[in-house]
Amino acid sequence: MTDYLKFYINGQWVDPTTPKTLDVINPATEESIGKISMGSKADVDKAVAAAKAAFPKFSTTTRQERIELLQSIMAVYQKRYPEIAAAITAEMGAPTKLSMQAQAAMGIAHFNTNLELLKSYEFEQSKGATRIVREPVGVCAFITPWNWPINQIACKVAPALAVGCTMVLKPSEVAPINAILFAEVLHEAGVPAGVFNLVNGDGVDVGSPLSSHPDVDMVSFTGSTRAGVLVSKAAADTVKRVALELGGKSANIVLDDADFNKAIAGGVVGMMSNSGQSCNAPTRMLVPAKRHDEAVAIAKAAAATVKAGDPTAEGTTMGPVVSEVQYNKIQALIQKGIDEGATLVAGGVGRPDGLNKGYYVRPTVFANVTNDMTIAREEIFGPVLSILPYKDEEDAIAIANDTVYGLSGYVQSGDIERARKVASRLRTGNVHLNGAGPDLNAPFGGYKQSGNGREWGEFGFEEFLEVKAVLGYGAA
Repeated sequence: MTDYLKFYINGQWVDPTTPKTLDVINPATEESIGKISMGSKADVDKAVAAAKAAFPKFSTTTRQERIELLQSIMAVYQKRYPEIAAAITAEMGAPTKLSMQAQAAMGIAHFNTNLELLKSYEFEQSKGATRIVREPVGVCAFITPWNWPINQIACKVAPALAVGCTMVLKPSEVAPINAILFAEVLHEAGVPAGVFNLVNGDGVDVGSPLSSHPDVDMVSFTGSTRAGVLVSKAAADTVKRVALELGGKSANIVLDDADFNKAIAGGVVGMMSNSGQSCNAPTRMLVPAKRHDEAVAIAKAAAATVKAGDPTAEGTTMGPVVSEVQYNKIQALIQKGIDEGATLVAGGVGRPDGLNKGYYVRPTVFANVTNDMTIAREEIFGPVLSILPYKDEEDAIAIANDTVYGLSGYVQSGDIERARKVASRLRTGNVHLNGAGPDLNAPFGGYKQSGNGREWGEFGFEEFLEVKAVLGYGAA
């Protein structure tokens, strides 16, 4: 056990204004692995003041200075990489292989992407006699989740540093240790005092004061739609920029000409990855009604290959969900699916066989789901797949779009042109065709109640820039 009782403010590790601690729980063992301090408005005020004081100088650093800073961060991160991956496994339950190959890897990947953008990005350009200048937005508040913790931290911090912003991070109090290690990386890499600050705490005592703070110019939040609404309301009085990456209930449309074995099995295993705790997970699988039973049989077999267990054990493909709160919510929604008449194909309530401790959920598949059922409407954020039959292509598109969310979508077809046409009609920020994976240069974000703004790549880079027009700049 290690306690992490200090905050990182103005280049130093400092005590909280008011002592208050929280246990960090390992979801695989249900035991504490350390304590963090919980912050307050007074801590937020100190951190924001540090970021505000650092902004004038950091915002005027040269491109080359910031290139060298990102390179330094990447070098130190690489040195601490195994430690960061192990922390993610311990505090949120991702299997070691997933933590090493994806969770921790996304941190270095976002920094590399933004480094390459920074090398060539045009911050100024002329339009006739007017000069268009892109400048850092200012002091940024970052509120990040526990499900892909370093990914969400890095995809905000990397572009913000690259363009010259200063910032205050409030990571999830459920999985905060990786963020503390990240702060240590930035400190060792030579990020100037006040440019990056970290205050741990919850949404009420730290998130809300950050969102409403008059000296914060932008708040970037990733989390639930419910919490995103609260952030927007808190930010409204000061008319700051708000970027939101929120929930999802993504449809995976399997067209009748798809390779069913590959598409169905891939959809099940992909959805169960990270214990289903991904906002863009393909949780609604739409299959032709006349091939529903065939799809169900493939899905059942695929679910049986998902090995739930100790995330540090060899061969485990799915760890626990992150907390008791999440476990109880998921159990209630599985029961709701049963009560509302969906056909339970695999899994169900309770822990997987042989696991008597830890927040483990059985890999669960429901069939004969209709889009008005709770399990088809609500974001479950666990390893629970709903299979919905559709009549024809038009019906599939209608079902896919019949949701308050619009983060991602998936289309499987033997005809790429057909897949593209279906993709063009989905009201989502991302569409993955035939198993295509993530692209760090592509914009990530959603339509409707899945959020505002975009992260990743050039679109994410530009979220942290203001646009100034200097008229008469080119006059003789």
